[in-house]
Amino acid sequence: MKIHFSVNGKPESIETDPGTVLADVLRSLGHTEVKKACGTGACGLCTVLLDGKPVPSCSVLAGRADGHAITTIQGLGKEGEKLASFLTAEGAEQCGYCSPGFALMVLAMAKELASPTPGEVKHYLAGNLCRCSGYEGQLRAVLAYMEALRG
Repeated sequence: MKIHFSVNGKPESIETDPGTVLADVLRSLGHTEVKKACGTGACGLCTVLLDGKPVPSCSVLAGRADGHAITTIQGLGKEGEKLASFLTAEGAEQCGYCSPGFALMVLAMAKELASPTPGEVKHYLAGNLCRCSGYEGQLRAVLAYMEALRG
């Protein structure tokens, strides 16, 4: 099947098998910033934004992206850099393998929740696994980032 979509604002087309998952299609197009780990949508590493909503690209069939806009960590620009500065300030960047999916989830959350409580942040980000941290630095960074967004 031939599918057409955009990635970070750039039009893409590819011929793919209907059973191919989106993460594999994106990586075949050179978007290696999309990570894969569990293959079941449980770890959050492969998260991309599909029309602005976070989805686990390892468990979404590529055909679902036909006609839609996909954003990876590379498409975040200044928004991603700002979040990264908060993560770095709290020592929460660690190895960075989980960072692309985590950052996309945080930015999606910021669009949905104007002033989340620590419990709401934990609930929203519960599916993002990090093997390096105890999550406290990440939580502090996200709360500080959200506070900065509010002004």
